[in-house]
Order: sequence, then structure tokens, then C-alpha cells
Amino acid sequence: MMKVKIHVTLRESVLDPQGTAVKSSLHALNYHEVQDVRIGKYLEVLIEPTERPIDDVVKEMCEKLLANTVIEDYEYEVEEAVTT
Repeated sequence: MMKVKIHVTLRESVLDPQGTAVKSSLHALNYHEVQDVRIGKYLEVLIEPTERPIDDVVKEMCEKLLANTVIEDYEYEVEEAVTT
């Protein structure tokens, strides 16, 4: 079993109103050293290896469902899942 850690973030050129709201709230709580906040998504997906390369599977999932590639970028890392 493989664990895939996927990070989806807005592209730098896209406005992030949620991040702006969080930054304003942090400033209201006297965290004035915070210069910017960008909100994203983090997903962990367990995948059973098949004959298809895992990179192909992950890229296809991200581009079809997990990320809006018009406004978001994604990156991922694959590791062996620890089973107990």
C-alpha cells in the first residue's frame, strides 16, 4: 500500500480572499509579523499499487478531481504506507 501526500494551492496570480480574511484576523489578534496567508488543501490518499505507474494515477486524480488546474497547482509525494 502506498500513501500519497497531496498539497493543492492557489496559483500566485489568483486572489485568495480566504487567506486575506485569515491574515486580517491574525493581525486583529496582534500577530502583526504575519505578512501573507494563502489557503490550500492537504490530502492523504492510500493507493493499492497496480500495473499502472502510481505517478500516472495521482496526476490523473489531481487533474480530474482534486485540483482545479486553471487556478490551482498541486504537488505530491509518495511513500510506503505503514501498516499496523
